[in-house]
Amino acid sequence: MTTAVDKLTLVEYLAYDDGTDVKYELVDGELVEMPPESDRNNLISLYLLSQFLKFVPIQLIRHKDTELVVIGNRTRVRLPDLMILTQELLEAIAGGRATITPDMPPPVMVVEVVSPGKVNEDRDYRYKRSEYAARGIPEYWIVDATQARITLLTLVDGLYEEAVFQGTDVIKSVTFPMLNLTAAQVLTPGQNIPNP
Repeated sequence: MTTAVDKLTLVEYLAYDDGTDVKYELVDGELVEMPPESDRNNLISLYLLSQFLKFVPIQLIRHKDTELVVIGNRTRVRLPDLMILTQELLEAIAGGRATITPDMPPPVMVVEVVSPGKVNEDRDYRYKRSEYAARGIPEYWIVDATQARITLLTLVDGLYEEAVFQGTDVIKSVTFPMLNLTAAQVLTPGQNIPNP
């Protein structure tokens, strides 16, 4: 962890290497260690990846390892569970580090799968919500298996409008209207839940 005196800049964060495979987000100049995901959360994000592959080219999908620079009190770097890029953004990243910087266009969609605990809930429901809206991301999904719901946020005039889906509710995405999934299918992947 860093102290108040030695807060990292974005450049320092991008060059940081502690010799381990630990993943960090940068939050207001401080390194925040991202613990390994639960098996359930991994399965949910992989299931969504498999569903988006049906109509989104693989080169436009990012899973867990692409950084997204957002602005807070200081620069913040997030590691979303899943992102869908535009062709323009793909070209901006091409050949470089998998980091979406503020001078690049935003992704079309970001998905965060909530880990249990108040700190994780606050991060996904509160902080990332405002950060992603400020970054201009058209659609943000908060997938919460503990609460058995998917909160789909659609950017309208700079603010997110919220729709919540549970159980057999069919998820209605403005960005991806061809998607035909229920909340239960996403929240319990691998189980035999019929298509809507």
